[in-house]
Amino acid sequence: MERNNNPLLVVISGCSGVGKDTILLRMKELSLPYYFAVTATSRPKRPGEIDGVDYHFIEKPKFEKMIENDEFFEWAHVYDNLYGVPKRTVAQAIAEGKDAIVKVDIQGAATIKRIEPEAVSIFLAPPSMEELKQRLVGRHTESEADLELRLQTAQKEMESQDSFDHIVTSHNNQIDQVISDIDDIITAEKSRQKQAGDFYE
Repeated sequence: MERNNNPLLVVISGCSGVGKDTILLRMKELSLPYYFAVTATSRPKRPGEIDGVDYHFIEKPKFEKMIENDEFFEWAHVYDNLYGVPKRTVAQAIAEGKDAIVKVDIQGAATIKRIEPEAVSIFLAPPSMEELKQRLVGRHTESEADLELRLQTAQKEMESQDSFDHIVTSHNNQIDQVISDIDDIITAEKSRQKQAGDFYE
């Protein structure tokens, strides 16, 4: 599919358990023409992980220096480790004409949108809270207490969806349709922004 050469920064977020990682993994498998931002972390590399693919592995002192130098769109302290989305790699991809996709949590999406108002934000929502619960139960990875906490968090996160530019419903077993919806949004946004640019030229 031919696209206008006006690359976008696309922010994808959504509530816990909605399938963000699965969707992005499938998008990579399909070799879609996007740059998928790789998160940086200060935690040690685990066996089998590849630097620059799974994460950018950065030692904590350097990571803290990068925070001081405002080199991240957003960052967070999670379980004694630091995580963040580097600005440089995303800016480089956009300079090369690639649409850049960044996956972050709700708070991170708000931060990026504040820094980059032209970014296109997409919220992935479950068809219903009941289906989301069934997905989380089906994973068998959470205790009853953890499951309840995740559902409460998801309910709160759902309240943020109206602050996003677009909402895509993530139906179970319809990953390719979800990806098609995301792709259509990006194509439409590129067309809209190009038309706006032509208008002001």
